[in-house]
Amino acid sequence: MRKTAYLLIILLALAASSSVAYAGTGGIRIDPHSSYYPQPISLTSPATFNVSTTNGNSYDPHLLLVMTDAAYQGLSGNVVVNWTGGSISIPKGSFIIASGQKIPPGTTNGTDYTVASLQDHIGSTGTLWYAFEPILNGPLSKSGDLFTITLTSTNLRMLVYVLGKSSLTATLFDMKVPPTQPGLVVPEPSILLAIVGSFGALGLYAVKRRKP
Repeated sequence: MRKTAYLLIILLALAASSSVAYAGTGGIRIDPHSSYYPQPISLTSPATFNVSTTNGNSYDPHLLLVMTDAAYQGLSGNVVVNWTGGSISIPKGSFIIASGQKIPPGTTNGTDYTVASLQDHIGSTGTLWYAFEPILNGPLSKSGDLFTITLTSTNLRMLVYVLGKSSLTATLFDMKVPPTQPGLVVPEPSILLAIVGSFGALGLYAVKRRKP
């Protein structure tokens, strides 16, 4: 029974650590604001996220949305982002093919995202589409802000990241959420089955351990 508890603690720690962001000259953290487990995967649209800094402020926050080609082709409406005091509506035509090695433009070296890494975290080797838009009404802080994304598509596969600047005078984005999995609105069924299978096996192990 004690071994089972240790295994659960390890799994919980791994899931929690994947949603914490440290990058650039500072860190930005993004988490689904929901009870879904394991984080940082949200299973439905609309999906609400909490974004905050790990230390100090981050200015001129921008939202980076990255979706698979299937999600892009399946779009039937604008991607809508709402927060207290504002909103944006991103049409399909605003999404750009991630044709280079790194995105988005206007970032410092190491604060951009490699397309290969994004493909790995979204679980696709195909074409990716992205949009990079300003979000929220002021700088990010440790206290955090909530925003909700509505993605209307026949295939909900999208990564959600936030980038910002470390000072009011910075010209390039030098703070970001690292390319883990935050914002993957709906993962592939195989990912969900793997998650369920892992916990199912763990539960079976616990039951067997209880038997005399």
